This record gives sequence, structure tokens and C-alpha cells, in this order.
Amino acid sequence: MGLRINDTVPNFTAQTDLGEIKFHDWIGDSWAILFSHPKDFTPVCTTEFGAVAQLSAEWEKRGTKVIGVSVDGVEDHKKWKGDIEKVAGASAGFPIIADEGLDVSKAFDMLPAEAYLPDGRTPADSATVRSVFIIGPDKQLKLSMTYPMTVGRNFAEVLRALDALQTSTGAGVATPANWQTGEDVIIPPTVSNEDAAAKFGEFETVLPYLRKTKLPS
Repeated sequence: MGLRINDTVPNFTAQTDLGEIKFHDWIGDSWAILFSHPKDFTPVCTTEFGAVAQLSAEWEKRGTKVIGVSVDGVEDHKKWKGDIEKVAGASAGFPIIADEGLDVSKAFDMLPAEAYLPDGRTPADSATVRSVFIIGPDKQLKLSMTYPMTVGRNFAEVLRALDALQTSTGAGVATPANWQTGEDVIIPPTVSNEDAAAKFGEFETVLPYLRKTKLPS
């Protein structure tokens, strides 16, 4: 059974290029994003990890920790970060988990239980390890995305989704398609018109089940 939304994510102890972590302790009271890739020193992943590095101020602004996971070892991670920083023009200060035994990849259902890394392996041997998991301070999975090998992840969308999650969780609302911070939000159907007026003031009834309002400041 794979991880589902609102499941508590696995807790694990692992080595990273920045030292050992216990995952739930590392998350603490923060939001967290775990993002994976099939192998160090690969072209698409280098651009992706560079994008994460460039957004460091945005993650911090949102009280969110980011951590990578790779099936390569700590020393490879340390060397690869030089390439990441060269491409990104930014410091890659986040840790990268060394998942050489595939324990984390399997716990998060990114690889099947019978998967293993053969001698002389290539990225194809861990091809399904290209996922993003957004995790709340309650250690529950809030959102996940999985991409194919040939398509680089859009971390602007990951950031947008994080904003939507934090907004919906904090304000008890939902967000419409393509929502951006500052735009109108949706009042959940479980909230009566009377309660909606008391909480949000004015709102627009587009359909009986679709009501939009400005987010209270």
C-alpha cells in the first residue's frame, strides 16, 4: 500500500551529506519537502536541485525545510553539490539523504520492495525515484507528485502548491484552479452562508456550491 494524503510519513534515521538525521525530529514544527532523484551527476536532476537552491529564501519565508534523497552515497553528494551550485549560481545548503540501501525510497513507495541496485547500475535502475512530497508539521503527507525521467519538475508549481496548502490549512478554505497568493479563495461547502458571512464578510455565490471570497488579512 502506497502513501496516501494525510498518512503519517515514515520516520527513519539516515545519513546525509550534512550528517545523520532522524526524519521526524529533523522536520520538527516546520513544513517539509522531500524530493528525490535517480542518481547523482545526471543532467535533469542537476537543474532541479539547482532550482531548489535558488528558492532557498522562499522556503525559509514559508517556514519550510527541504531535503533531497538519492541512492548514491554521501561523498558523491558532496562532490555533486559543486556542480549544482555552478549551474544554479546559488548555495545548495539543504541536506541530501544517502539512500544506498533504498530504505527511504521503498518506505515512500518510490521503488518496489524487490528493487535493488546492481553493479554498474545506471539511472534506469532507480528510474521511478523522481518524486516530491510536501509534509505538514503534523508529519502527515499533504501532497505528492511523481514525474517521469525525461521531464524536469516545476519547482515554481511546488512553491505555489505549498502556498495553497498553508493557506487552506491555516484559514479553513480551499483554493481554485491556478490559484496564486492574494487571489480569491473558495468557501468549503460544509460552511453555511451564515457562518461564511460571520467569518469572511462579503462573498460571491457563483453557484450554490461554489462561493468565493477574499482571504481575511
